[in-house]
Amino acid sequence: MLETSARLLRLLSLLQIRPDWTSTELAGRLGVTTRTVRNDVERLRALGYPVNARPGVAGGYRLGSGGALPPLLLDDDEVVAVAVGLRTAASVTGIGETSVRALAKLQQILPSRLRHRISAFQAATVVLPSPGPAVDPDVLTAIAGACRDHHRLAFDYRTHAGSAARRSVEPYRLVHHRGRWYLVAWDLDRDDWRTFRVDRMDPRTPTGPRFTPRSLPPDPELMARISRGVGEATWRYRARVVVEASAEHVRSRLPIPVDIEELGDQRCAFSPGSDHPEMLALYLGMLDADFTVTDAPELVAVLGKLAERYQRAAAAG
Repeated sequence: MLETSARLLRLLSLLQIRPDWTSTELAGRLGVTTRTVRNDVERLRALGYPVNARPGVAGGYRLGSGGALPPLLLDDDEVVAVAVGLRTAASVTGIGETSVRALAKLQQILPSRLRHRISAFQAATVVLPSPGPAVDPDVLTAIAGACRDHHRLAFDYRTHAGSAARRSVEPYRLVHHRGRWYLVAWDLDRDDWRTFRVDRMDPRTPTGPRFTPRSLPPDPELMARISRGVGEATWRYRARVVVEASAEHVRSRLPIPVDIEELGDQRCAFSPGSDHPEMLALYLGMLDADFTVTDAPELVAVLGKLAERYQRAAAAG
């Protein structure tokens, strides 16, 4: 006869395989009496598993749904299916961050035989390209694990210009934004919060020592830092623009949130960015106000070219 703990796990596995079981069937599978089955069902209920009794001559049980999710027992095939599904979902906007956290928990306890099966499946799978750069799920789960366990993280980082540097951080949050993954972390060398693009990171293992988590900034401030960091990590071109209009007017004309410096009642400045100077010119054209551009020769050249083009179009009309 199985020990009580092993028998409970076996009983739980049987209840998850099939919707309905009679007491006699369960007793036969477990090699015990129907009275022992009833006692084991009560133990499972005490642990939070919603086991429903089925009335009838033979009696029976069914694993129901409850207010909380108790631990699940999965066979090898089911574990592989869940891991592959989570890896795929890691690139889906809206559930990507949750999928990475779940995958990090699962990877931590996977036996080597299942790791090999999952790797083989991934190697034989063709995935259509996503809008953002590809990120290795193993890198995501390694970073998520460091965030969860409060372990310092060292990594080689490639900047947009192509230069490389070693960074050491206290990782806090993974953020999925516009098809890209970012890490929000406390940079130990800069002694400040920083945002890093995950596709430019090459984490070093094992991770560093544990750290005592710092108090995160208030949500609005943290989101503002992330927005600025995402822009700085993504944009290829930046400019400082002084606008002859109020900050309120500029905010109402732009389709994206920006930090605006007020210089007076009818004068303000902000620093937009983009991968293309033409896109910056488009945003500035929406301001419906006079402006001056500094520190952006590529943008100035594009504005001059567009001005000539618009002049020709106006003359032709």
